[in-house]
Amino acid sequence: MTRQRTDDDPVTTIRNIGPAFAEALERAGITTAGALREIGADAAYARCIATGSRPHFIGYYVLHMALQGRPWNDCKGAEKAALRVKFDALVAATLGDTELERTLDRIGLGRRR
Repeated sequence: MTRQRTDDDPVTTIRNIGPAFAEALERAGITTAGALREIGADAAYARCIATGSRPHFIGYYVLHMALQGRPWNDCKGAEKAALRVKFDALVAATLGDTELERTLDRIGLGRRR
């Protein structure tokens, strides 16, 4: 008989959440699958960044796919482009838009990622 999953299960019971991502989530105070589902991908990722995790777009969209129960590589096309815009905004809001970031953007080098 298969055990019923509960909100108290570790985050690693969610597809695509491995040990490294679980450690980042734990540093952000998110230790259970239920807590992660409740807070959502954007808020969880912002908390990871705020607690020292380096922003990485792939990790961001993997988290979105994980919470939807989809394979990590299922994110494509317009959906991926829309998530990129949200990711850039989330990183700017979490880390701040520095003068260096604005200068790099102005001279055409784009934002540091």
